[in-house]
Amino acid sequence: MNCQLKLQTKNPRTARDRLEVLVEQTGWRRDVKRAFDVLTASSGLLLLSPVIGLTALAVRAALGKPILFKQERPGKGGRAFTVLKFRTMRSAQSAGGRPLSDAERLTTAGRWIRSLSLDELPQLWNVVRGDMSLVGPRPLLMKYLPLYDEFQARRHEVLPGITGWAQVNGRNAVTHEQRFVLDVWYVDNWSLALDARVLWKTAYTLVRRSGIASPNHATMPEFTGYSSARGSDEPAANGID
Repeated sequence: MNCQLKLQTKNPRTARDRLEVLVEQTGWRRDVKRAFDVLTASSGLLLLSPVIGLTALAVRAALGKPILFKQERPGKGGRAFTVLKFRTMRSAQSAGGRPLSDAERLTTAGRWIRSLSLDELPQLWNVVRGDMSLVGPRPLLMKYLPLYDEFQARRHEVLPGITGWAQVNGRNAVTHEQRFVLDVWYVDNWSLALDARVLWKTAYTLVRRSGIASPNHATMPEFTGYSSARGSDEPAANGID
């Protein structure tokens, strides 16, 4: 199966509203966003290098090698790229081959790293490379692409982000369906001012350390493609690292 996402053009907004959004997302505004991303991410990698180094040592001591978690995720247009994170979990299976839940896999050090969002720091390199932006819908899993409906797929019309509108409005404490609504709202209402607002609210969210996990889950339950409006199934045990 081709995992490349075929984006739809249908939009619940009026054609005139959509045209205004497309104009807003191109030209000098997009160039300013990209320049800000590169400058901020590069500066962050330099200024936060002591924190990145200490986090790497903590992961090495708690989990051994490899230090980084690498996984293909869908970016703009559904194109795959390799997302980088610090590892916070053990192997997905026990020594006897039994599948482990996220709660069992997550280490004490991993919980601490996640609570401070230090596991996301390597994604600054993804921003420098152009795979991601500082602000945008979070990149989820490649296997979700064929599960999205037409509306949900629109979250891939922009670059994914380290933080986003959904992250400052509930983070992992909201359902997948609620997150997708927030993601598409960001796509339709993007502006430089909105990005600045998201970054400011992200700093506040990090200080509060809120929404790190979904209720009754160590991380985020798996998306099955069924919304609550259509009768949701029980979520799978393993979510997203």
